[in-house]
Amino acid sequence: MARIFRALSNPNRLKIYLEILKKEEATLEASAGCHLFEAVRSLKIGSPTVSHHVRELVNADLITADREGKFLVCRINPRTKQLARTVFGG
Repeated sequence: MARIFRALSNPNRLKIYLEILKKEEATLEASAGCHLFEAVRSLKIGSPTVSHHVRELVNADLITADREGKFLVCRINPRTKQLARTVFGG
């Protein structure tokens, strides 16, 4: 849990995570994932910073990130999502 809290303590990482979660829930198909570009379009941060934040989210097991062509597709890790729901009572 400490890894999760540390990863989500950064406002930009939290925004990225929540955007990926929102996009996944909007499609109702977790296997579809979210193109990273869509998730970070509204953030005013550069590509190297986004890459760093994604790496931190992956290291915390909050998301998975896979290359599909020239795009990075991110998916919420269902195990960690369930753990967070248990901890936060959701």
